[in-house]
Amino acid sequence: MSERKFEPKVLALCCTYCAYTAADLAGSLRLEYSPNVRVVKLMCSGKVDPILLLRAFERGADAVFVAGCAQGECHFLEGNVRGKRAVQHAKRLIAELGLEPERLEFFHIPASDGPLFARCADQMTARARELGPNPLRSSAQQDAGSALEQPRDAHPALPQCRAGVLIRAAEGDE
Repeated sequence: MSERKFEPKVLALCCTYCAYTAADLAGSLRLEYSPNVRVVKLMCSGKVDPILLLRAFERGADAVFVAGCAQGECHFLEGNVRGKRAVQHAKRLIAELGLEPERLEFFHIPASDGPLFARCADQMTARARELGPNPLRSSAQQDAGSALEQPRDAHPALPQCRAGVLIRAAEGDE
């Protein structure tokens, strides 16, 4: 039986004005950082809710980090302070669930510091490798390597179409 090498999935939730700009700068500078990181742009790190963070782990993320503006430089005054508090609260919650709180972190990343974003991304990937796979991720998802996939949509299939005209189910095949 072949054993696959564990490749962690790391989610980065970045505020639009600083951390996302830093991530963009890291790309523009062609800095290499772990390809395991998926960046999601938020308006402000203060909009991060602990439920969102818990949902990320439930959906299979091995590590999550929230990146906000540098201290005292939030464009929404105290969004980064709120984001940091939400991360601290979520850390306590995931510890109660039996997950390691080290899987979650908050970083202050100024817009002009692309190298810092790359270091944070590498640090969280290394930490996730050290901690191992997220135990909340089902084994089927780990084998498929698609932990963040959504379940199939339960909506019914589209109605049949004949010569460009939709046929409603009640009309049948007249």
